[in-house]
Amino acid sequence: MKRIIILVALLFISPCLNVYAEETTQSCFTNDIQIQKRISDIGFRLLNANKIDVRMIFVYQDKEKLVKVEPGLMKRQIIIYDKTMQFTSSDDEIAAYLARKICKSAESYAGVFKGFVSSTQIKLAPKKYELFFDKRAVDFMVMAGYNPLALITFIHKSQPQKRYDKISRHNLTSKRLAHIYEYIYTKYPYFLANNEYLNNETYQHFLLSSIENRKKLNEKIKSGSKKAADYE
Repeated sequence: MKRIIILVALLFISPCLNVYAEETTQSCFTNDIQIQKRISDIGFRLLNANKIDVRMIFVYQDKEKLVKVEPGLMKRQIIIYDKTMQFTSSDDEIAAYLARKICKSAESYAGVFKGFVSSTQIKLAPKKYELFFDKRAVDFMVMAGYNPLALITFIHKSQPQKRYDKISRHNLTSKRLAHIYEYIYTKYPYFLANNEYLNNETYQHFLLSSIENRKKLNEKIKSGSKKAADYE
């Protein structure tokens, strides 16, 4: 008797479960389409505003592949994963990520042999080009109407701080942020004078954790020095 009752219950429940599964799948699919459109719109706005006349596409993937090849150096396909999207809370921060990838991809295709030489130079001097792409991304964002301070908040949230960078292929995150801040301070002071991020928790922590580096910037400005500040 119990088996019959269970069987009848399953007959009633199964259609409901199927409907729920279909609705969930459809909801996820619709959400992915909306995210893809948002990313593409921001990406093409950056390309158009900066007169970048090379063809690129923007791809959203909800799962990062096990074997990941740097898309900007291999083909003009900018991939943004769900893991990265979790660190964005505005179009400005999405633009920050995409602007940097666009810079890297465009530079890797510039010059002779369809960019082979440029790609090699990027690989041989990663720290130098890391700072170069950060600054160029600021330019790209401003030209497209995005707030460049979002590059600071995005990197602050998404890039952990290492102990040292002497033997690393990447600069310390704090050093990158200091150079970005100096670049905005020098070239686009409007965004600091009319700072929309003062109440942003991430930006506030950047200010707290960058006190010493910003002191070095102030000393550089007061002295009129043209030398690069020794940020840490």
